[in-house]
Amino acid sequence: MSETLPYPDVKPEPGTDPVIPPPSDFDVLMTRLQESPHDPEGWKRLIDHAETSGDISRIRQAYDALLKQYPNNPYAQAAYINHFLDNPVTFSEAEELLNKFLRTSPAVDLWKCYLNYVRRTNPGPAIRETMRKAYDFALNHIGHDRDSGFIWAEYIQFLNAAETTTTWDTQQKMDGLRKVYHRAVQIPLDNVEKLWSELEAFETGLNKITAKKFMSDLSPAHMQARAVLRQLSNHLSGLNMGTPQSGLYLPSPANFFPHERQLIGRWKAYLKWEEGNPLEIEEKDRANLITRVQLMYRKAMVRMRYYPEIWFMAYSWTASIGNTAEAISILKQGLEANPDSFALTYAYVEQLERAELKKDQRDFSEVHTVYERFFGVLRANLARLTEAAAAAVAPPVVGTDVTADDPNADSNGSIVNINRPGSPPLPNPHHDELTERRKQYSNAWINYMRFARRALGHKAARDVFGRGRRDEYTGWELFEAAALTEYRCNLEDGRIVAARIFEMGMKKYASDVHYVLSHLGFLLTVNDENNARALFERVIGTFTPQQAKPIWERWSRSQYQYDDLEAVLELERRMAEVYPNDAPIKRFAQRHTYHSIDAIADHDLGFAKSRKLGVTGSNSLTQTPSVVSPPALNGNGPSSITGNGNGVAASASLTNLNANANKRTQPPAERKREDYKRPRGEERDRDRRRYSPPAPPPSWERDRDRERDSRPPPPRREEQAPKLPPVLHWFVTQLPPPETFNGPVFNTENLMDKLRTAVIPSSSRARASPPPPPPRSSGRPPPDYGPYQGPGSVPRGGGGRGRY
Repeated sequence: MSETLPYPDVKPEPGTDPVIPPPSDFDVLMTRLQESPHDPEGWKRLIDHAETSGDISRIRQAYDALLKQYPNNPYAQAAYINHFLDNPVTFSEAEELLNKFLRTSPAVDLWKCYLNYVRRTNPGPAIRETMRKAYDFALNHIGHDRDSGFIWAEYIQFLNAAETTTTWDTQQKMDGLRKVYHRAVQIPLDNVEKLWSELEAFETGLNKITAKKFMSDLSPAHMQARAVLRQLSNHLSGLNMGTPQSGLYLPSPANFFPHERQLIGRWKAYLKWEEGNPLEIEEKDRANLITRVQLMYRKAMVRMRYYPEIWFMAYSWTASIGNTAEAISILKQGLEANPDSFALTYAYVEQLERAELKKDQRDFSEVHTVYERFFGVLRANLARLTEAAAAAVAPPVVGTDVTADDPNADSNGSIVNINRPGSPPLPNPHHDELTERRKQYSNAWINYMRFARRALGHKAARDVFGRGRRDEYTGWELFEAAALTEYRCNLEDGRIVAARIFEMGMKKYASDVHYVLSHLGFLLTVNDENNARALFERVIGTFTPQQAKPIWERWSRSQYQYDDLEAVLELERRMAEVYPNDAPIKRFAQRHTYHSIDAIADHDLGFAKSRKLGVTGSNSLTQTPSVVSPPALNGNGPSSITGNGNGVAASASLTNLNANANKRTQPPAERKREDYKRPRGEERDRDRRRYSPPAPPPSWERDRDRERDSRPPPPRREEQAPKLPPVLHWFVTQLPPPETFNGPVFNTENLMDKLRTAVIPSSSRARASPPPPPPRSSGRPPPDYGPYQGPGSVPRGGGGRGRY
């Protein structure tokens, strides 16, 4: 059979299939980008293909698809419109696109396209008035942009080129130029200094006397603009705001790598700086400030399209100025870019809920629609992640050909089943992410349930819970939230319904320690001792000792608090069988602990003194008392810190214990709340360090210590601590540790200079001395704080200069 050549002029023979030409590179790229739209480089190749072909239909198709994925991208909008500005026949398409993109665009290049369009479509004598209005319209929108300086310069040149025939026309021309100049030189433009020089020459050419007045009045605002321009350049230099060489900037999806987090921080700092009104625009010109900040937020939403935090900042600021409609529009645009954003979804439904609550007839159908769409997006992500996790743990097929250096290959070159019984499971990188995503999905259902209860009542919240608990991806958190909501909000039978919900969840999550702990905690909280004991006995044998440890500890805390001694001792006997390595004093101390007050560990085991030693370790070095450290501080057994002998062990232990003693810490009022929270894992480590018996040192360490002890001690160098007068010694002992100081840091050189040049009157005339040099202060006499009145007194005025 002869091969059919795919030529256009060759017709297929009767009865044969028509020849289908292969798809072009453009079509292949278009199909691929429709399946995977988050590919900036792929979109750039598609645009290059379309523009290289010169086919206007392909250009339309490519840019329409691109702007569907990046609807607020001004670089793509400007490039798209420029294709229709070269031919008068396509001016109507350019006008249609300008009406669609222009008003909300922050791009100076797009407004430049608008000015070119107006200039080309308005020939004749009426063009000057039309262009003047176009320039005013453009500068009212993007005139605060640093890069709009060339448009200000073009506008000034346009006004200066106007022909005048009468004195009145000349005066109008001069007034118009002065007005534009005065606006421009107060904005941090990239050419603001050049515009200032031109304005000075312009005013001087008209009238030297009035020029001096105008320039002196404008000088403070102009200097402020120049200072802000320097700060603005510093901010923008770290934001990569330059236009790329290709002329098309497309943001990539967020991965939150370290450099991306740094970029987010820079954007947040810059936007907060803009909100702070660095130009010090007065309240009467508040509209200019709003326009400027709004312009910068629109730029940020273009560059940081896939970062919900930037969208939320824009929404919050817009709502704070009272523009609720624009704030809701920002949320809608942000959800188009980030459909799986929790922050933007919750903010949007709250706005919809508030809007409906203000109406007489409340219709929350749009809120339900938003949540349903959000659940669909999250479910799709969870399904993909579940497939990836399942594929990661799928056992390899025995007998598959592999390379010789494969670590899982046997001697015959076949992969063995490394997931056979008894072998440790392979690490699954998707498992932890899937667990977190399911928690987040449950969080969405919980917030949906909260909305239903607030807006529609308790029955609607139960309906939402009924739907959510049947979802395959929701977690135990939904059951807990529903049960606690019933217990808190249902005044009739909330406790009974909550207990039923917890029991219902046990059918699905009985193997989850966290859910069992939540259920047990609820029963203990509502004082249901019988059911709590039954739950404990039912589940405690289903977990391994390591998994069951939190359940034992939660139950034991309750029993220590409220049960009788015989029952407590029986419980400790059972725990000793399960955890034989626990020291008896550990369980005994926990039995007598209340909240975080562990008197046995703090007092009898010396942990309170060790903490005090950690704070005041620098003072302890000079006092050389015999101090015994608490057992197993570092996990290697007890050690003693003594001041006799050669002192090597003492100084080493103190050095390790007080390594961070002299570091300045932030004051307690400024510490974050998380600094005071101790995770459960750290509590267990603390208990292990407190109560575990010391392990014997290894043989090599004993040999090293024996060899060191056999050596003669090195000669000691006598060090004498500096001796202070009794009053100063008492004063030093009353001072708080240096870590607690959070005040200003004094310049010691200036302080010593002041002390050297201070005039201190002598109490004896016999010891006359030449007059000291005059002080370099303001010339006022130093205050007299009076004599020192003893250790129990407080010097008046702060002290520091009295007589002893």
